[in-house]
Amino acid sequence: MDVVQSIDLITTNPKVRGGRPCVAGTGLRVIDIVMASLFHSRTPGEIAADYEIGLAQVHAALAYYYQHRDAIDQDLREQVAKAQSLKEKSSGGAATLLP
Repeated sequence: MDVVQSIDLITTNPKVRGGRPCVAGTGLRVIDIVMASLFHSRTPGEIAADYEIGLAQVHAALAYYYQHRDAIDQDLREQVAKAQSLKEKSSGGAATLLP
């Protein structure tokens, strides 16, 4: 009989980072690691060093992302849209964060 092993390196708590998934024991969001990997082309080793976390934590965050990709991508789109709106309001013009 197969026993599914769970890795307990990702947590959610409504009182921490708006309930977004984080690396356990930190306030570092999964989405922060994803952005470092996908948008800034950082390797898992570089991300671990940058954020002073273990390599297993980086891989757990990336695995969590790929398992929950649709929801995290939607959250990212919403955050970018909100940031764009705030930037436009503060500059008084039409600024664009994304091409």
